[in-house]
Amino acid sequence: MSALIACGALLQRDVRAVLRSRSQLYSSILFPLILLAILGAGVSEGLDPDPALVRDGDYASFLVPGIIAMAVLFSSTFSSASYYQDRDSGLLRVLFASPHSPRVILMGKGLAGVTIGSLQALAVLAVAAAIPAIDLEWQYGFVPSLLLAVAAVLLLALLLNGFAQVVASRIRTMQGFHLVMNLVLFPLLFFSGAFFPLEDLPTWLKVLATANPLSYAVDLLRTAVYADGSGYFGLPLDVAVLATLAAAAFLWGIGRRPAYQQ
Repeated sequence: MSALIACGALLQRDVRAVLRSRSQLYSSILFPLILLAILGAGVSEGLDPDPALVRDGDYASFLVPGIIAMAVLFSSTFSSASYYQDRDSGLLRVLFASPHSPRVILMGKGLAGVTIGSLQALAVLAVAAAIPAIDLEWQYGFVPSLLLAVAAVLLLALLLNGFAQVVASRIRTMQGFHLVMNLVLFPLLFFSGAFFPLEDLPTWLKVLATANPLSYAVDLLRTAVYADGSGYFGLPLDVAVLATLAAAAFLWGIGRRPAYQQ
């Protein structure tokens, strides 16, 4: 019970810190929406996408699942930086000196990152769904599709926050952490199907997309809120792969001792 209280306290503290940091909060939500507006309108009107791959040539609606995934990625990177802030202020040393195990401390901070990332991504989805020009399919009905989208966002946030904690456990500086996260995650985002359909890609890109964990999150989101069909990989495979990798990454992340504690 005391471990649950400690996790809850850390979660509440980090969430409040983000709510007080309005620049971080607004940028994490506004940047994906700005990209959706500019890139979506530009490609839909300027490049005339093939209606066989992008429904009705409406690239802005096609882009929504990828933008949601990007919002989770941004917020996971930003929220994980709190490890370094707490270390530099000396608070992390105090926390690790408490009666609770390091796993409890890291779980509380990890769950805070998952909560922040999920809420910001769902806020992006809510704004996109309210825009008249965006045509989402909600192919399983609104409530079941929304629940499936929430599950996809939560699993992706677990995966990314677990990975971020693994990186933070080895990288001693915040600058190095952001460099590694950008170097690894942004290429994964680009060939995940977030910005273009996977169906007609060259074989080597299809192989990379199949090995990419983010591909299954984007495909699950697209299946839930946009696609009229089972998606590229299929709903069962999306859920199985994403759930397995999310659990493994998050448990691995909270089990790592930070480099600055070793």
